[in-house]
Amino acid sequence: MIRHLVLFKLDEGVERDEPRVQEGVAAFRALGGQIDELRSWECGWNVTDRPIAYDFAINSSVEDTGALQRYLDHPAHQAGVALWREFATWVIADYEF
Repeated sequence: MIRHLVLFKLDEGVERDEPRVQEGVAAFRALGGQIDELRSWECGWNVTDRPIAYDFAINSSVEDTGALQRYLDHPAHQAGVALWREFATWVIADYEF
């Protein structure tokens, strides 16, 4: 199994309640039910105010590297990424467990 973690940082001046951010969140929340390769799917807003914290996180898992690539290439995932590119940056870690 591979764990796929993504941490998002909103760009300077961007707020959670902006319509474009809410659209991006909705797109990612829906992925868990749209992509067969996903074995687990969680996402949500950070709840702390620590200065080093990121704003939004995705925690998911897939069976193997092939499934991870199919997930990454999936049109629904690509559509969500395109939305987030407009207002955030992110870091990713993929590891076997």
